[in-house]
Amino acid sequence: MEECETRIIKIDPDHIRLKLKQMKAINVKMENQTNYIYDFKDGRLIKNKGYARIRVVEDLLHNSNHFYMTTKKLLSQEKYKVMEENETEILDAEAGKRIFRSLGLNLLQAIKKYRESYRYKNSLIEIDINDTSFCPFPYIEIETKSDSELNELVELLGYSIKDTTSKTIYEILNEK
Repeated sequence: MEECETRIIKIDPDHIRLKLKQMKAINVKMENQTNYIYDFKDGRLIKNKGYARIRVVEDLLHNSNHFYMTTKKLLSQEKYKVMEENETEILDAEAGKRIFRSLGLNLLQAIKKYRESYRYKNSLIEIDINDTSFCPFPYIEIETKSDSELNELVELLGYSIKDTTSKTIYEILNEK
C-alpha cells in the first residue's frame, strides 16, 4: 500500500484542534503510542529511508490496546512523501519483536508519542506530540491522495503549501 503524506511542523495543537472543529473534521483516533524502530546492523533500511517497526497503541477512544508490525520504505519525496507501507495487526508485541530479532534486525530506538487523528473528506490529519527527547515540537501529518484536497486542507488550517514539507521526521530533526 502506498501512503502519501506531508507535514507542517512546529504547530500549536490547540489552534489546529479549533480549526478542525470549525471544519467539522471527525476525531477518529486519540492514542498513546510506543514505536519500536528496527534495522539491520549495517543500517540498510534507514540508509534507504525505510524501517521496520512494532507499534504498541493505547487507544484512548475505545479503551483498548493494539499491536502492529510494519515495514516502510520511501518511494518518492517530491511533492509528497510517498511511502510503501506494509502493516498488519498482531496479537502480541513481544512476539513481533522476537520475529524481527530472528530476522537479524536490531532495536534502534523506542519513541513515545501522543496522536490525535481527524478525518476530513478523504484525508487524515494527525496531530503528533512526541516525547520531547525525540522531537521537541508538535507537528501535523496530512495523508491524502488529492492535490486539491491537500490545498484546501492546508488553507483551512491557516497555512500555505509553502509551510508543508515532504521530509522525514529524521531529516527535519537533523536540520535543527
